[in-house]
Amino acid sequence: MVTTEPLPGGALRHEVAVAADALPPVSPQALEAAWEVARAAADAGLWGPARLLVFADADPIALTDPDAACWAEAMAQHVGLDTLGGLALCLRLLALVEVMGRASWLRGFFAIGPEGAEFHPALLAAAARAPLDATGRFADAALRGMLSRSLPA
Repeated sequence: MVTTEPLPGGALRHEVAVAADALPPVSPQALEAAWEVARAAADAGLWGPARLLVFADADPIALTDPDAACWAEAMAQHVGLDTLGGLALCLRLLALVEVMGRASWLRGFFAIGPEGAEFHPALLAAAARAPLDATGRFADAALRGMLSRSLPA
């Protein structure tokens, strides 16, 4: 379901036989562990190659940002990106980082400090199973709907 080939310049192309929104859910525990693995990889300077994710019926997703490439490399070494489950974990991790930086309504669901990150269990549960859009991100409406009963005061 996932075919990987090198591109000129050292990037990797991952051809995926399904659409991004068809990627399976992951467990909240796997997502939290992935966060820790990726953070440790960044601390260790494990800078991976740029990656191009090519899904069925969508524009490719380019992971060219050094941080995204690092976290994707950490996931490649942690679970592999050659299965739908491994790719789902990687994209959900990156989508979680992206939405945490963008969606102010998520404040209160997580705290990031010098000792690491703390996540509200409802956020991890929602991010583990929320649908991804064609760009590999969470749609605000779906994620917010999943969290609506848990919104912090």
